[in-house]
Parts: sequence; C-alpha cells; structure tokens
Amino acid sequence: MKSKIVSTILQNWIPKIFSLLIALFIVLAVRFMNVNDRVVTLPLNVLLPEGYEAVSLVPDTVEAVITGPDSIIYLVDPSEISASADFSSVSGSGIARVPVMLEYQENIYTRDGLVVSARPSSVRILFEEK
Repeated sequence: MKSKIVSTILQNWIPKIFSLLIALFIVLAVRFMNVNDRVVTLPLNVLLPEGYEAVSLVPDTVEAVITGPDSIIYLVDPSEISASADFSSVSGSGIARVPVMLEYQENIYTRDGLVVSARPSSVRILFEEK
C-alpha cells in the first residue's frame, strides 16, 4: 500500500513540479501586479543636538512611498503622515546618521495592506562643536 502511494507521487514528477512552479508564478504575478507606489513629499522635522551646529545641509523634506493597491493608495491623506529625524543623541563632531521616522495611524494602513516607507530611509549631517 505504501509503495503504491510513493510510486503514484513519483510517477511523472517533472510535469508535476513544473505545474506547481507555474501555479506559484501565476499567484505571485496576480498578487503583485496590482501593487503600485505613490510618492508624496513631506516636511522633515529635524531635531538637532545641543552644543553642536550642523555644518552640512540639513534636509527639510523627505519622500514617503505609499505601496499598495491602486484603489486605496490615492485615498490616503498625506497630511496624516509626519516625518522626523532625531539627532539629539549626537555626542561628538563628525558625520551622524539617523533613520527617518514616519508617524501615522498604523492600524489604518496595515488593515488595508498598505506599506509606508521613507525615501531616503536615513539622513546624514556633519556636526561641529559650537
């Protein structure tokens, strides 16, 4: 009995694996064909450290990339998303890099399958002591 099941599974195994791969490709293609990006420019709130001054350019905007289905991404109000970069923990002269933090109501976006990310994902600034 056991050998009959194994022989049935192993019989014509190349077409079976090929069919499985094609089905997987179709599922992934349909899933990700409907996903698009919407890019909006947001003001960047930069918190600078005390005792240091920024020598390089301090960015004032960042792009937020909203990824999801076309029918939903254009319903998102960009004014509900805020971006910030906190350099308050800088403790020496030189180049400091911090991630850009996006604040929004996460439950609204994740429930509908949306992903929000910052571009660039981090900011670098050169600091010198005052």
